[in-house]
Amino acid sequence: MITVVPYVVLAVMVAVTIAFKHDQPGSLAIDLALCAAAAVWSLVLFTLRPAWRDRAGVMGVFLAGLILFGLVMVLRNPWFGVYSPVLYFYAYRIIGWPRELYFVAGAAVVAGTAQAADLDTGSWAGRLEYLAILAVNIGPMCLVAWIGEIGARYYDSREAALREAREANARLAAALAENAALQERLVEHARAAGVLDERARMAREIHDTLAQGLTGIVTQLQAAEHAAGDPAAWRRHHAAATALARESLTEARRSVNELRPEPLESGRLADAVTEVAARWSARHGIPAQVTVTGEARTMRPEAEAALLRMAQEGLANVARHAGTATRVGLTLSYMDHQVALDVRDDGRGFDPAARVERDGGFGLVAMRQRIEALSGTLQIESEVGGGTGISACLPAEAPEVRS
Repeated sequence: MITVVPYVVLAVMVAVTIAFKHDQPGSLAIDLALCAAAAVWSLVLFTLRPAWRDRAGVMGVFLAGLILFGLVMVLRNPWFGVYSPVLYFYAYRIIGWPRELYFVAGAAVVAGTAQAADLDTGSWAGRLEYLAILAVNIGPMCLVAWIGEIGARYYDSREAALREAREANARLAAALAENAALQERLVEHARAAGVLDERARMAREIHDTLAQGLTGIVTQLQAAEHAAGDPAAWRRHHAAATALARESLTEARRSVNELRPEPLESGRLADAVTEVAARWSARHGIPAQVTVTGEARTMRPEAEAALLRMAQEGLANVARHAGTATRVGLTLSYMDHQVALDVRDDGRGFDPAARVERDGGFGLVAMRQRIEALSGTLQIESEVGGGTGISACLPAEAPEVRS
């Protein structure tokens, strides 16, 4: 449109000029030359040079020349004022703010001059009227240019805001994708850690149930073998081994189903420790005394299970390693913020720094892992010939109450 309409307007002006001045060859030739010059000027500086349209200086020269051609033409013939819309069009489109105001005013002068062709500019009244006509043309057209600039700025700011919003959305989408990938990796790591924790838990459960039970069975069967000449002692050891096998089977099933230790199913921790100690004492013939201090109260199930397992492991170690032990004492202490369980014997003891348990050391390691996993502490005190003491301490947190 911008490369066609100006030439169409010039062609119309040429046709009108020929129609009005066909009987004035001299004047007609000048007008046609002006139209041709304007056409060539537009063709050389604008139509055939698209790259020049971004050069403000060249476009300023081009439009100033067209305004000059238009002014000369309207001074000769008022009907050439129809060319002023072309000048406005160029001024609004190819010259940037605020320089376009000068060219808009120039185009308005061309239009106003054409409108004031019949005025007598030789008098002051005619001149003032001419200036008024110019002002009426220049003011509104410059106002239109200003309003257009405001609209363009608003549009540009809106486009910039939309572009920033799109970029922000793209960054957000990328961040969400990265977070999703990170979350997936964290889930995988958590799953792997959960598998390792579950393996450790199952290892402790197997040690606390099957390993202890099988060790007790082996101990009773060995004792029965040594008592082959004493039928009553043999039957006692055989019955103890049978009872241990049944208890171990029950505990194994409960561990598989992730249930609490059987003694805790029907009683409190103090009662469960007393029951375990009584069974162990009857089985091994070693007195085991249980002492409870403080006000007994309910703890978290996992804490009670850990302390009971610790009592079982401590008694199992006495049976395996204490040798000359004649008595065992278990003390369950309920304090303000902690609950402690001590297992002490008067056996042969050992050097904690040099001792390597015959079962690979897993008993004490598993015991320590179980206690420390619940934010507790485990201490082992022993010396050769001076017995052994194992003390576990856990926070006395109450169980959660579900509504």
